[in-house]
Amino acid sequence: MKRPFVYLLISFALLISFSFSRVPKEKVNWISFAEMEKSYAQNPKPIIIDLYTDWCGWCKVMDKNTYGNAKVAAYINEHYYAVKYNAESTDSVWFNKIKYGFNSALKTNELALLLSRGDRSYPNTIFLEKIDASPAPLSGYMKPKEMEAPLRYFVEKKEGETFVAFNQKMKASF
Repeated sequence: MKRPFVYLLISFALLISFSFSRVPKEKVNWISFAEMEKSYAQNPKPIIIDLYTDWCGWCKVMDKNTYGNAKVAAYINEHYYAVKYNAESTDSVWFNKIKYGFNSALKTNELALLLSRGDRSYPNTIFLEKIDASPAPLSGYMKPKEMEAPLRYFVEKKEGETFVAFNQKMKASF
């Protein structure tokens, strides 16, 4: 009589422990500009840059909800080099063989100003089709569903296809 009860108790404990164990979520593999350039030289692919600031509340929400989304993270990791960069960093940074410093008058790093085309609103997501391409900045918080079209556009578009045309035919999956 004791034995079945013990087995039942152990089975129940195991069931409870597996119910509360979390499956690890895929996370975006953020790298530095230096790491990105080294990897890009060997295997070119599009680049996504998350410009953020320490004080930006929406940046933190986007980190959690958008970049923390398993489908978004998986797509970025497979198709992009992902760089997270503090736009207010006072450290000099090299990008595409040019050294950028801190602009004390604007309290912003010059590279962030270049990539965002001077837009100092955050979060600011920058897409680069190639390392030397003109930046395509999208400022503001984006939900995973809002991030899907631009993410896929820079990877899947046909030669000469506009974003509007791509977006009209794209079947959402995020």
